[in-house]
Amino acid sequence: MTMNTNGNIYTIVYSAIIVILVAAILAFASSALKPMQDANIKAETISQMLDAAGIQEKGTAASNEEILDKYAENIEAAFAIDTNGVVTGTLSIARDNIELIDGLKAQNKNIKDKKDAKLPVYKFKNGTTVIPIYGGGLWGPVWGYVAFNSDLKTIAGAYFDHESETPGLGAKIKDDPAFRALFKGKVADFTAKPAFAIVKGAKGDHEVDAITGATMTSKGLSGAIGTWFKAYAPFFNKNVEE
Repeated sequence: MTMNTNGNIYTIVYSAIIVILVAAILAFASSALKPMQDANIKAETISQMLDAAGIQEKGTAASNEEILDKYAENIEAAFAIDTNGVVTGTLSIARDNIELIDGLKAQNKNIKDKKDAKLPVYKFKNGTTVIPIYGGGLWGPVWGYVAFNSDLKTIAGAYFDHESETPGLGAKIKDDPAFRALFKGKVADFTAKPAFAIVKGAKGDHEVDAITGATMTSKGLSGAIGTWFKAYAPFFNKNVEE
């Protein structure tokens, strides 16, 4: 029996087959590409930490393998803490089994909801300790890494990124080296609330100037820093050098 190619049944069957085939192809492609995507994300995360720690300059061209090599060569220890400042586990720093804590959005929610949070601490051989921050900007999430000197108070460097902040304005948190440079040498006061802030007309050691024309992005990043610094405060206050 020959199906009427001009009939509704043929059209429905044909469309269903095409949809199924396309879905199968996309699922296969997604599955096949996931390891590569995961590797790229890991390398980008590590690269951002290395930038903050002053081990690698922003914009340095390097392959994923080179980034992993540099991390393995420079990392001293990595571990997780809770919001009470208690170490809850170690993270592998072995070159072929580097462990990171991602899912910062989920951890951010846990921090705000006062639930158990798994917060990473990365200590490098150059004496810096790096922690992440995450929050909301004007149009989407903002995040980054802040590195502290061995005294665990003085900021050694910072790297920030965003999903969709306005080019030339809010996007400067990532694109403008001068903005990131403002953080170097500043001091976080983990006994204060907030421990650090981004404000207009900054004057003290515990704050930097907001970006002109990017008020909401600056407030969002400042809020993210305040939230995460507060979560890390118990750990830093226990270990800070007097």
